[in-house]
Amino acid sequence: MQRFFAFLFAAIFSLSLQAKELSGPAPDFTLTALDGSKVKLSDLKGQVVMLNFWASWCGPCRQEMPLLNDIYASYKKAGFVLLGINVDEIVDDAKDFMNKTPVNFPVLLDSDGKVAGLYKNQAMPSSYFIDRKGNLVHLHQGYKPGEEAEYKKVIKKLLAE
Repeated sequence: MQRFFAFLFAAIFSLSLQAKELSGPAPDFTLTALDGSKVKLSDLKGQVVMLNFWASWCGPCRQEMPLLNDIYASYKKAGFVLLGINVDEIVDDAKDFMNKTPVNFPVLLDSDGKVAGLYKNQAMPSSYFIDRKGNLVHLHQGYKPGEEAEYKKVIKKLLAE
């Protein structure tokens, strides 16, 4: 419950957070997807990866989800991978939301928050962009309508490299 309030506080203040450039290798992890498969980040080297940390209780996350699915559909054939990383402590909350708002990209479960902690995630939603070499290059915290244009700009740039 304490983690819930920490994320809620961060989500409220995420409206003032901005995008920023990052550098260095993306921390590796393995998580279980909703479908039961295991996903290891380092196995995706050679592709452009977007990690989107979200929670079912986060209003901006819920608003952004269908737009992320559209972005994934537009760029997946070009070598783009989107991983939705759900941080709900109760896995059924994530499953319920996904049943109502299905997506075509993998949704991974981080109910103990270890991967969110590894990335020092401070807001919901947060999107981390990783280049083909496995390096963190960009972070966007929070979401307001229209900001998906920034995601597309970053993705196109990374796919062109």
